[in-house]
Amino acid sequence: MDYTTEKESNYNDLEKMSVKELLTNINREDQTVPAIVEKSIPQIETVVNITAAKMEEGGRLFYIGAGTSGRLGILDASECPPTFGVPFDWIVGLIAGGDHAIRKAVEFAEDDKEQAWKDLSEHRINSNDVVLGIAASGSTPYVIGGLEAANKAGITTACLVCNANTPVAKVAKFPIEVITGPEFVTGSTRMKAGTAQKLVLNMLSTSIMIKLGRVKGNKMVDMQLTNNKLFNRGARIIMQETGVNQEKANQLLEEYGSVRKAIEKIQDIKA
Repeated sequence: MDYTTEKESNYNDLEKMSVKELLTNINREDQTVPAIVEKSIPQIETVVNITAAKMEEGGRLFYIGAGTSGRLGILDASECPPTFGVPFDWIVGLIAGGDHAIRKAVEFAEDDKEQAWKDLSEHRINSNDVVLGIAASGSTPYVIGGLEAANKAGITTACLVCNANTPVAKVAKFPIEVITGPEFVTGSTRMKAGTAQKLVLNMLSTSIMIKLGRVKGNKMVDMQLTNNKLFNRGARIIMQETGVNQEKANQLLEEYGSVRKAIEKIQDIKA
């Protein structure tokens, strides 16, 4: 197959460019990514609908990946509980090489086709769940093996890749293919491919959470109040949604510990 993410960069003699030239050219390449993601919206929509339906029935979403792809999956999964107030096991990110690989590369971890299923099995994965493999190249053995095993176990599989006609996309039942093309630094898929993956994961998890009722209007009414900034944001949401003053909003937030519950209490009183 033709790995366009590995093709020669459209730019050469990078070391001879000024800093402004480097930044301008990287930015020029980055600007192509959202338009490329837009072309994949029908595929993303399918995965959102399937996953939301599974999660409504008690299922979970698992991301599996290696290197940058694995780290982006973990990032997205870890941000859902504080943002949407969901349990930490609703969306789970797994990376080849384990948690140590989040900070430091683990040699050859991505080449083990058996390990992803072992990692998934630790979470007692079952047919209610969805496994989404993330691989810029679309050829990562860790991801391929995990998806193959999930298919055999009757588990719904999807993927997010940045090349066309990849082994990963052929294994996944519901592929998302975002063809980002050559990188500014040849083969450095932490750049455009990584940006595309971040955009798509944002779209996936946010849309799923909205469909599961974790947003009201456009507000994060179920967010966790883990610091003063978020407490103040919660109070502002209560004020905007109900018209109460700052003091009352703070009081209700202290009492109920939840933006949603505070709003519902005020609405009950007004009713």
